[in-house]
Amino acid sequence: MLDLVIRNGLVCDGSGAPAFRGDVAVRGGRIVAIGEIQGEARETVDADGRVIAPGFIDPHTHYDAQLVWDGQAQPSLEHGVTTVMPGNCSLSLAPLKAEHRELLGATFRKIEEMPKNAFDAGLTWSWESFADYLAAIKPQLGVNVAPLVGHSLLRLWVMGLDARERAATDSEITQMRALLSDCLDAGAVGMSGSWVDIDHENRPVPARMAEPAELDALCATLGKKGGILQMVPEFWDADMLCARIDLLADLSRRHGISTTFSPLFDSNASPELVGIALDRIRLQTAHGARVVPQMQTRPIDLSFDLGAPMSTFATLPGWWAMTLLPHDEKLALLRDQERRGALAAEMDDFFMPIGLQIDFADAYVKRMGTPDPALMGRRVGDLAEERGCHIAEVIIDIALADDLATSFGLDAIGHNDDAKIARMLADPMIGIGAGDGGAHVTNFATYGDTGYLLGHYVRSLGAMPLETAVRKLTHDVAQVWGLRGRGLLRPGYAADIVLFDPEAIDRGPEIAVEDLPAPGFRYIRRASGIDRVFVNGVQAYSREAGYAPARAGQITERQSA
Repeated sequence: MLDLVIRNGLVCDGSGAPAFRGDVAVRGGRIVAIGEIQGEARETVDADGRVIAPGFIDPHTHYDAQLVWDGQAQPSLEHGVTTVMPGNCSLSLAPLKAEHRELLGATFRKIEEMPKNAFDAGLTWSWESFADYLAAIKPQLGVNVAPLVGHSLLRLWVMGLDARERAATDSEITQMRALLSDCLDAGAVGMSGSWVDIDHENRPVPARMAEPAELDALCATLGKKGGILQMVPEFWDADMLCARIDLLADLSRRHGISTTFSPLFDSNASPELVGIALDRIRLQTAHGARVVPQMQTRPIDLSFDLGAPMSTFATLPGWWAMTLLPHDEKLALLRDQERRGALAAEMDDFFMPIGLQIDFADAYVKRMGTPDPALMGRRVGDLAEERGCHIAEVIIDIALADDLATSFGLDAIGHNDDAKIARMLADPMIGIGAGDGGAHVTNFATYGDTGYLLGHYVRSLGAMPLETAVRKLTHDVAQVWGLRGRGLLRPGYAADIVLFDPEAIDRGPEIAVEDLPAPGFRYIRRASGIDRVFVNGVQAYSREAGYAPARAGQITERQSA
């Protein structure tokens, strides 16, 4: 007897082939038949014409910490995501010796913008090795996990604090290669690195201290084991980005590996950059390299408050330094007229954050600890004009009156030219990714790129056929990452399935929820138009009942080299 049959759906199998009316049968967590299914099943679902597609795969997340307390990776699961890749940007939570936990925690929290109280409350730190980390999260997994191991973690394990200071010796590189091999054997699908990130002390992350020979040696190990390399390049500078694409292409060809980088996004600050990068990728692909850029589907939104340092203030040193102060000292500084004047002057003439153009006059009052209906949703520039003062004065005064609990929003400040983005997303060279799920939780909601692609770009704009969009969210990612038996609706493949209404699928509005392991909030988006999500043949989410108690997620297997 079959475990599950989903009948009467529009089967979009992930290959890009035309969708067709049919059924999908599941037994033992795997798809066993597609078409017209006659056998009996323990459970039958009437799709009622909805799309039946493979579960979506998110190749760029930072769920490393959240998976410890939330094995369902909420809310990604309800958006149809059945497989997530944590451990990007050179940062994973293992392998990690006990004496380096606070250092790694501070670095992770700073780069991925996660509240310290939530991070500390949610982690039990019961592991050191990569295998033990996976063993710690595996029992409660409601999604599949294809983890990366961070290059910075490999260096820290082998070199200790010297990893932050210098190049590795030949002996240390040999030890890193052995450690990487152990992590790949334990379940890692590859290694992540970064050429740009800085830690909580504004120092380069350990991966950035590696010389080319070190990265080359580690990629040799990836090649032997069939692992992928993910990197964060200087994505805001076309010349530097092309140089990094060339380097990734060379590593790809030399060691027979796939490489991917993120993010790649369009910005008014550098409107020709994506086209230049794509031309270089096409050239390198024609010469046998595998270099896949990841592009998000949504416009870039930011939020900021004065309670903690955030990326919005990265190029405003006075504001950044102010946010680092203890609460009472911060309040005193913000009330001092001379210091307020200095902050206002800095806001008049500052270097824009990388790849973005920000006008703080366009910021609006997004969230308040004690909501004031006269302020909620109001634009800072309009309030400054009404009050006859500088925009910095408005931001400071509103924040002070709310004990610094007010959040200000900056919406669609990049990657927001629909016609241009539509062409880019449809390009076969571009992969869908750079979602950042699990990171920047009090800054902006990254969730819902899948629904936004299928709702906005497919349904509303007709940028690509439904079948192409589903393929880019499933089989394309599985192929690049070498995930075995996932990304297609085919007999023998894992029964990761999403059932959705193509006329309703979308992402909901950004909302604040208080579901962290410690007091505080994060921004998320709920899904629209997703009827059911199955992970390895078990229902994990439904529109009617929400998240299911089942924990059928797995650590994914990768193709052998």
